[in-house]
Amino acid sequence: MVEETLDEIFDGHLRVFQKKRGYRFSLDSILLSHFVFLRPHTSAIDLGCGGGIILLVLAKRFPNINYAGLEIQEELAALARKNVNFNKLVHRIKITEGDARKIKNIFSANSFDAVIFNPPYRKLSSGRINPQLEKAIARHEIQGSLKDFIRAAKYLLKPEGKVFTIYPARRLVELITLFRKNFIEPKRMKPVYSDNLSVAEFVLVEGRKGSGEELKIEQPLFIYDQNKKYTADMVGIFSELARFPNAAGD
Repeated sequence: MVEETLDEIFDGHLRVFQKKRGYRFSLDSILLSHFVFLRPHTSAIDLGCGGGIILLVLAKRFPNINYAGLEIQEELAALARKNVNFNKLVHRIKITEGDARKIKNIFSANSFDAVIFNPPYRKLSSGRINPQLEKAIARHEIQGSLKDFIRAAKYLLKPEGKVFTIYPARRLVELITLFRKNFIEPKRMKPVYSDNLSVAEFVLVEGRKGSGEELKIEQPLFIYDQNKKYTADMVGIFSELARFPNAAGD
């Protein structure tokens, strides 16, 4: 039997089942959830949704949205459905098991206003691959690369639709190049640093399908202060995400 934990986050407004030894969501998913902005009465999909954490947060932040999640790993897709059901969000979120590389067999073209993804960061040739397969697939480009996710986004997005992602800063050139090859223009970017002595670790990026050139680079986010504690900005993010508009119930 697979052991799971039940974790309360954002002052208990969300409760999330996670595998004790398998893939568990990390801070980058929280940062991406905070970076995303969605307009009411639109539709959004999370590609590679894992256990569904980003969808759960967004469904609480932006109530009047139709959400979908696509996950290639059977057990994680089942876990995402369990989390959606447990948090009473079945009427807002639909989880589909499937491969983003075969997106045309799963969803219709131009069917979403926003595509979100937190893709595997590591090339197969870089670093030790985790012996735990679930973690390995989530972290390395074993069953889908950045190119695959961006191609899927291009197919799924309506004209002027938006993409939201987080990616290592060292691979930013690759991200922007692939965006533009797929007619997605980067519009907003936020660099993320571990602390004020480090180089940028991640970039949060919003792109828009078929848009013209104009990029807004936001103030950087520093995660830790000199005492290795969360900065005031990070504490503010957690506080903001705990103030869901429908936190009293659905």
